[in-house]
Amino acid sequence: MRLTLWLAAMAFAFAAYAADADFGSKGGPEPANINEIIGLLRQDPYDLELLISFGTSKGGSAGHLALAIRDQAPGDDLVYSANFYADRTPKHAQGFYIDDLMARIPLKEYLFKTVSSLGDAAAFGLDFGEIYKRSVIGVRVYGVPVREKEALAAYFMRINDDFHNQVAKTEYHDGEIRYDYMNLNCAKTIGAGFKYGAGYSDLVVKDARFLSRLNVVRVATANIPSEMAVKLLKEWNTRGYGMDVVLYKKYDGSTYVDPHDEEKVAFKDLPNRFPSVLSLDFRSDAREYEDFDNLFAMYLFYYMNKYSVKVNDATKRLEIEPSTNPMSYTEAAALATKSAKEDSKGFLRRALFRSWGMKLGGATDNTRILDAKEKSDKQAAPSVPVGDDTRNGETAGSAPGTPHRGE
Repeated sequence: MRLTLWLAAMAFAFAAYAADADFGSKGGPEPANINEIIGLLRQDPYDLELLISFGTSKGGSAGHLALAIRDQAPGDDLVYSANFYADRTPKHAQGFYIDDLMARIPLKEYLFKTVSSLGDAAAFGLDFGEIYKRSVIGVRVYGVPVREKEALAAYFMRINDDFHNQVAKTEYHDGEIRYDYMNLNCAKTIGAGFKYGAGYSDLVVKDARFLSRLNVVRVATANIPSEMAVKLLKEWNTRGYGMDVVLYKKYDGSTYVDPHDEEKVAFKDLPNRFPSVLSLDFRSDAREYEDFDNLFAMYLFYYMNKYSVKVNDATKRLEIEPSTNPMSYTEAAALATKSAKEDSKGFLRRALFRSWGMKLGGATDNTRILDAKEKSDKQAAPSVPVGDDTRNGETAGSAPGTPHRGE
């Protein structure tokens, strides 16, 4: 009887909290048609989805990297995501989710939900409800063998076992198994899953033994989420897997402020920056986006884009907008190479971000997504012949050594 009363009281308290919270805030209302939209996206027979989150720091844009494996949750995919707080520091010992190094989160929850199955200590905008804080690029992969998906899931569980047992050294990391924003971050854990779990022997995943001999600036270039993503796309293309891209667009109206952040800024006011490939972008100079590797990654994802998903600001429901002409990896890589070479004045890049409804260093523009992609393609076509957290997303800052949580 007491248990029943306690559960009823908890349900009432949560309902009251949700009623007080704004749309797109922790514990608040969420889009009513999440299941419908996810169901439509799941009509495509993809096997994996690599999730690349935008950066939210003023001085950096490494973003965050996670991997969803299809059908590992009831009617949903399961996202494996390195836990920023699983670092065994005293300040994270209480009030933070620290149960696992590799958190496992249903995709619907990871992107759109305002309540976490991990418990109240989970980080809103990082462990769940990503789109209320930043945009996410999802690279969906087709034709992946079942044994490869099983091997990936098993390896991520093995990383958790190593974390729980405080293992000091493994084939994927020369040091204690715990989160480290330069040495064992989101990009490295995902890369390790493919290299050692799925047998991607040629995939380059840098380790602490290599990093220890480098200076701090070069250390920050290791295992950056976007760089790892581009490497994985090349690996998948070599294996003959199909790929396309879904853009999950940031909802630009969330008034939620993360109580853990020193600087109290509402999610709607955080930068929503394309995740840079280069660690040199970990400063305020936005010109680093002019680098070829950064531009190549921008255009590669853009040309492969099949759908964009956004929250309609008037109805507070999710909407899917199709791309006019999604390209294969081979086609997209060739055109991305050409576009990156042509983009010295930033013209094409500005056209891309207008079409995706984003700004390089500020809030998003929730007017229209992928408007006139055909026009942008035509602008990119003529001219040059075709020739390609870290402070990972969880940690972008203005200089190495000053991480900002959850970026």
